[in-house]
Amino acid sequence: MCNRRRMTVPSRTLVAILLGSLALSVGCSRGGEGSAPGSAVAANEKAAQTAATAWLALVDAGKYDASWDESAKMFRGAVDKATWQKQVGAVRGPLGALASRKLSSAKYAKTLPGAPDGEYVVLQFEASFANKKSAVETVTPMLDPDGAWRVSGYYIK
Repeated sequence: MCNRRRMTVPSRTLVAILLGSLALSVGCSRGGEGSAPGSAVAANEKAAQTAATAWLALVDAGKYDASWDESAKMFRGAVDKATWQKQVGAVRGPLGALASRKLSSAKYAKTLPGAPDGEYVVLQFEASFANKKSAVETVTPMLDPDGAWRVSGYYIK
């Protein structure tokens, strides 16, 4: 069974909601959802990881407004920019500066619970921050209608 600890700060709830049950469900299971051939899946995972890494760099730098601008259409529709800036600042600020981040898993999926069908890659990173030595960041890029991979969800525990 996957053991997830609830965040206690109310502002952290929004960050979890953005992922909805996407990462929470997928993070607990390892079943294959993608039906694309192996090389296409690998290419999608690589493109999604590149987009996620660029997006995380904005969040790491405290450029929360820019991270909202660069997020998926679905993400921007779920939360307005001002709310995102406030909520992510309340979650990330106390953690301090990023010390390290390493990709631990990538999973391509065409369907995720609580989300419309599409193309997603659920990425999990082992991260360390100045004030939190061990954290798991789950970042879920999706293929936006314009063909670009953009982050549609972010969860940190």
